[in-house]
Amino acid sequence: MARDTSPIVKQSRREGYALHPKAHKIMAKKTGIPGQHAGGRQGKASLYLTQLREKQKVRRTYGLLEKQFARLMVEAGRREGLAGENLLQLLELRLDNAIYRAGFAVSRRAARQLVGHGHFMLNGRRVDIPSIRLKPGDEIAIRPKSAKSGYFSQIDDVVKNSVQPPLSWIKSDHKKLTVSVTGLPMRTEAEPDINEQLIVEYYSR
Repeated sequence: MARDTSPIVKQSRREGYALHPKAHKIMAKKTGIPGQHAGGRQGKASLYLTQLREKQKVRRTYGLLEKQFARLMVEAGRREGLAGENLLQLLELRLDNAIYRAGFAVSRRAARQLVGHGHFMLNGRRVDIPSIRLKPGDEIAIRPKSAKSGYFSQIDDVVKNSVQPPLSWIKSDHKKLTVSVTGLPMRTEAEPDINEQLIVEYYSR
């Protein structure tokens, strides 16, 4: 399973956006893009560079590789409605994102790892593919064997450290270790500070 293993804090500094909770503290001390000669490379951003950086920011926020993200953009453009909003909805409906949104992981990277290790069941079947797309009516549960592990036995602490706002499209039960998909994500429930129109323009070149 292909994945981006480059340091998340370094990625965050490159995009000027905290892609992981632990990046906030470091970015408060270290500003600007990483690299020995980074200061000399910063100039006035062109429209193309602005579009590219927004695309990279969103792609890295949700943990996708370039080909995965490009395919998702193509699908978003074929659907009814605004392509940018469709893209964000498709990203939010990924299984690893739902696990993160439900508070069972402190980051999407952690959620991806939990799914990859087979700790979850989807509609009663064990799954280990983070990119599975959810739909209304889906039920996610922790495997009974995994529920006895040290991680899930301390899930209250994980939830406490994973501050997530209430969402209209998922309902999580941290006592029963279940997540229900009750609808579709709204645009306002995606990550803040995203300009999806820039991404649409980037792929429309």
